[in-house]
Amino acid sequence: MPEDIERGARLAVDVGSVRVGLATSDPDGLVATPVATLARDAKSPGQTSRDVVEIVREVQERGARCVYVGLPRHLNGTEGAASQAARAYSVWLAQAVAPVQVRLVDERMTTVTAHQALQASGRSGRRHREVVDQAAAVVILQYALDAERATGRRPGERVVLRGGARPDDASGAAGDLRTTAE
Repeated sequence: MPEDIERGARLAVDVGSVRVGLATSDPDGLVATPVATLARDAKSPGQTSRDVVEIVREVQERGARCVYVGLPRHLNGTEGAASQAARAYSVWLAQAVAPVQVRLVDERMTTVTAHQALQASGRSGRRHREVVDQAAAVVILQYALDAERATGRRPGERVVLRGGARPDDASGAAGDLRTTAE
């Protein structure tokens, strides 16, 4: 059964090992725009990272209804270490922004697309690193927004916490995470 898509901003997160790109939409979910590139802040268990705190702040300030996290897959569709890292990050984020929905969406080729868009806009290759993560988040979000309009449903796998998953338990996150492709 399709879920109703509430009016309100959506956020997208492009998770990297060093940086996290962030993009947002307008309340009607028409256009994705860049927000920021955050430094990835690896914390010890029991501490919430600064990047997650910043994303929570953005969710609250914008009244976001959904957060899309890019799920990096290989071109053949299989998942590797980067996928597992994104899944673990999505658990942390889902716990931190609850009850706002967090969904994993396929992000194959988003960085390539972001680099091409930056080059087409006249931005020099040396300066891509500063903004490529937020440009990739824009690509992820625009894909999700277009899919919402086409299907009337939120795309991707919904991150569902169960069994007391905690954001400080990344090592056991996969056991506490269930995703559903609604």
